[in-house]
Amino acid sequence: MRSADLHLHTLFSDGTDAPDELVKKAAKAGLDAIAVTDHDSVEAVPAAIDAGILHGVEVIPGIELTAEYEGLEIHILGYFLDYRNSVLHEKLRFLEKARIERIHAMVAKLNGMGVKIDADKIFALSGKGIVGRLHVARVMMSEGIIGSIWEAFSKYIGNNGPAYVLGFKFSPQDAVRLIRGAGGIPVLAHPYALRRDDLIPRLVHCGIRGLEVYYPEHTSTMRNKYIRICREHKLLMAGGSDYHGRAKPEVALGAFKVPYDLVESLREERNRY
Repeated sequence: MRSADLHLHTLFSDGTDAPDELVKKAAKAGLDAIAVTDHDSVEAVPAAIDAGILHGVEVIPGIELTAEYEGLEIHILGYFLDYRNSVLHEKLRFLEKARIERIHAMVAKLNGMGVKIDADKIFALSGKGIVGRLHVARVMMSEGIIGSIWEAFSKYIGNNGPAYVLGFKFSPQDAVRLIRGAGGIPVLAHPYALRRDDLIPRLVHCGIRGLEVYYPEHTSTMRNKYIRICREHKLLMAGGSDYHGRAKPEVALGAFKVPYDLVESLREERNRY
């Protein structure tokens, strides 16, 4: 059976693999298709597509946009979008600046709590990539402040943590409009993370066309629930590992696969535009 992984990150956001390295690993893992879905960035897509041609892996141009809704951080995946779209690139430059400001605000909160951390080390770690909370957690771990990435999020920078900063003046409607404008398919990422399934119909009204049903942290009960929601609202289904390389070593590329049928359904939706 052909398989795919539709949620992968590179060093152009908070992953650690270069695009060609990611594709090589995908080929070795026996994946037929992958989606490169960096946070608020499409910079890895061209190199990944070239590597995919070389290694026989279909590379789907993707993104994971961060939006804000009722005080919640919402991640929206975009599939089969035109990664060269000028409006998309203009908005991503704005979001990059917002992320930088957010990191400074989070560092200020941490320092105010007595957790001393240097913002420059976070930006050095992110390099040319889009900076995010995982970079903060990795620096905290390297400084010996916490013992695991999970601890950083659970104690400090998770969605309900004392050092959390939302920082995204970008609505789900904005994210959907941006993805649609670039010809892509908007899909709600890891819906369990919201802990607000009642919001899904509202997000559908905003233009969401699918749910990330298959995800490592979704239990079988959650998965079945999201399948039912997809059927009820006539939504597409997607899924992936949320692989970040060495930044999340517990998630191995190829250990979590979804049927290639999901790729075909997304492509059919894209071709209806």
